Amino acid sequence: MNIVIYARYSSHSQTEQSIEGQLQTCYEYAKNNGHTVVDEYIDRAQSGTTDSRVEFQRMIADSDKHTFEGVLVYQLDRFARNRYDSAINKARLKKNGVRVLSARENISEDASGILVEGVLESMAEYYSAELSQKIRRGMNINAEKCLSNGSNPGLGYRIDEERRFHVDPETSPIVREIFERYTSGETVTDIIKDLNARQIRTSIGKDFNKNSLHRLLRNRRYIGYYIYKDTETPDGMPRIIEDELFQRAQHILDRNKQAPARSRGKMEYLLTTKLFCGYCRELMTGYGGTGKAGKSYFYYACNNYKRHKCKKKVVSKQAIEDRVVLECRKLLTDSNIERIAQSVAAACDADFDSSTVKRLKASLQEADTAIENLWKALESGQSVEMITGRIEKRQQEKADLQAQIAIEMNRQVVFTVPQISAFLHSLKKGNINDEHNRKGIINIFLRAFYLWDDKFTMILNGGDRPIEMNGSLLDEIEADNAAFMGSSLVADAPPRKAACRFIAGGFTFYDNTLYNTFLFNSFANKSPMAAAVCSESLSSACPYCPKVSMLRECPTSDFMVPSGRYFAMETNV
Repeated sequence: MNIVIYARYSSHSQTEQSIEGQLQTCYEYAKNNGHTVVDEYIDRAQSGTTDSRVEFQRMIADSDKHTFEGVLVYQLDRFARNRYDSAINKARLKKNGVRVLSARENISEDASGILVEGVLESMAEYYSAELSQKIRRGMNINAEKCLSNGSNPGLGYRIDEERRFHVDPETSPIVREIFERYTSGETVTDIIKDLNARQIRTSIGKDFNKNSLHRLLRNRRYIGYYIYKDTETPDGMPRIIEDELFQRAQHILDRNKQAPARSRGKMEYLLTTKLFCGYCRELMTGYGGTGKAGKSYFYYACNNYKRHKCKKKVVSKQAIEDRVVLECRKLLTDSNIERIAQSVAAACDADFDSSTVKRLKASLQEADTAIENLWKALESGQSVEMITGRIEKRQQEKADLQAQIAIEMNRQVVFTVPQISAFLHSLKKGNINDEHNRKGIINIFLRAFYLWDDKFTMILNGGDRPIEMNGSLLDEIEADNAAFMGSSLVADAPPRKAACRFIAGGFTFYDNTLYNTFLFNSFANKSPMAAAVCSESLSSACPYCPKVSMLRECPTSDFMVPSGRYFAMETNV
């Protein structure tokens, strides 16, 4: 008789037979009773109290095809622990000429057998209900102690024999890597592509996708919260990342959730998710349109302006992006480039490890073990066609892993100081109109840009805290709303009023090294307030007010900024 095997295990039934054990017993039963196994249906971590099981439902549906006459289970509670579901599904199988067989329970086909089967099913249902109560009680107790309840601990964690959570030294660096790459501006798509290419899997062994990566980035366990149902316990878990890094990731996730697509057609809006209205703090989004004269216009507009809730004027895409790139390129001094190159090269050397190769080799070992077990199963007389297919699949997986290991071993790229320096110099001296060049500068340096009609504030990436730069907004970056009636942008013009304060501060990148100076000048008729000078020197002249420039050393520590880790320039126009 042609039969299929149905196997299942419950996530909380820690003492039940494993899937492999169930299959082995079932195959022995089939061989001893002259049955031919034509297929397997396996549900992992699924409760038997419901028939909402993917493989179970597929098996029931396949019975309509009349390709098998029996369903073999390890024991009846593997089929169902709910008598109602059991009766309904058995009725459908019986209608299709399919019997349910138990490998461990010798049940005859006469009236007494039906009685025995009914008793066993009733006991299974009672056992399931009683077990559910005990499980819920135990899970509540475990939650009070911040212990594992048997669910997947998540990438970066492992569970010991006492159900306590520990940071996994093998996978926790991956979690930190994902957060750091995401908060540094790398796209979700690029991160996913790289992780999957390196054979890094999720905590359940699957390829990463957008949903799994977003879940990881939203997981509050990584900052120490033990979560059970709707209750969160602070410091109930060992943390993997610090609060500041986690909150930065949440800010970017929330911002990107609201942000429209970065690219509209062929036009790339480089400040998407980075440009904000100074008046209402709402995102500014890139748009395009055609005026009456047929000329195309590309601009950024406050989302609230489009909803008639903000007075912020639209601004020319080209002009504002030019201004941002120019301001960012000022940070690429020769001394900064040299220090950044040294820091990046040191970081690359320090961060290199063989964790990826280790994971690939571990997967390769698993594939070898699986192939060996399949050969043993074949030698024992099990279904040749089925086993042969599984062996071929495993051998292909082994070949792929061997290729990945070879690639990983040969692609250990070590960036040198001259290479990094050359790249940064190319950003500094490259064509300012080249999209790749502009995108690189903006992604590296710019964190946020707050824009008013007459001024701006730039938040730049730098060390332990962001660098802040406040400046006047030149007339050429203003786009009049009338532009779409056919008028052109205002021509280049100097600021309307030259009365400003200039603050220039230190800037770090890739580590906490101070890359620049901190100066504080006050101008015009006011006396100098302070200036704290570091190892490097910045010009004390104001770019918007060259007539006045005064500087003196800071008389008190009140004006000193810790480590100089910000950059601020303020101009009142």
